[in-house]
Amino acid sequence: MTPVLLLAAEKKSAEVTDWAARLGWVLGLALFVALVYWLMREGWKWRGTLQGDLPELPSAPERTGAVKLSMSGRYHGSTTAGQWLDRIVAHGLGTRSRAELTLTDAGLDVVRPGASDFFVPAEALREARLDKGIAGKVLTEGGLLVVTWEHGGRLIDSGFRSGHAAEHGDWVTTLNSMIETNSTEGAER
Repeated sequence: MTPVLLLAAEKKSAEVTDWAARLGWVLGLALFVALVYWLMREGWKWRGTLQGDLPELPSAPERTGAVKLSMSGRYHGSTTAGQWLDRIVAHGLGTRSRAELTLTDAGLDVVRPGASDFFVPAEALREARLDKGIAGKVLTEGGLLVVTWEHGGRLIDSGFRSGHAAEHGDWVTTLNSMIETNSTEGAER
C-alpha cells in the first residue's frame, strides 16, 4: 500500500458529542446548587425562629443630645457575646450592610440603608474593643470595632468597620469611658 492510502485508512472522524448526557449533567449540577441554596435559606430562617425570644430592637429617641462621634462604614453582623461564630439573625441583626454610626449621650444610633436601623441605649452598652473577626468576617488584628451591649437579657456583640480604620481607637476609648461613667452614676443612685 502506498503511504497516502495508509494515512487515509488510519484517520477516523471525531466522536460525536452526546448532548443528552452533557445536558443531564448540567441540569443535575444546577439542581444540586439550588438544593444547597434552599437548605442554607431554611437554616437561616430556622436560626431566626430559634432567636424569636429576642425583643424588638429599640429605635432612636427624638432627642439624643450632642453628637460625640460619628462614623461611616460597614456593619458586619451581631453574635452572642463571647461566641464570635454564633450569629444572631433575628430582627435583621444578621444582615450585613453599610452603616452610619452616631454616638450621643443617649446611646449608639446605627442607621443602615437597605436594612433595619437600630439604637443601643447608653445604659445597655457594656464594652467596646478592637477584634479581628465576627461571624462571616475575619480581618487583621484590631481591624474590627466590636461593641458589646445588652438587649432582652442577652449580651450581644456587634461588629463594625469604619471606612477609616484609624477611627476605631477613638471609638473604643470614648465608648468605654462613657460606659464607665454610666456604671459609676448607676452605682451612686
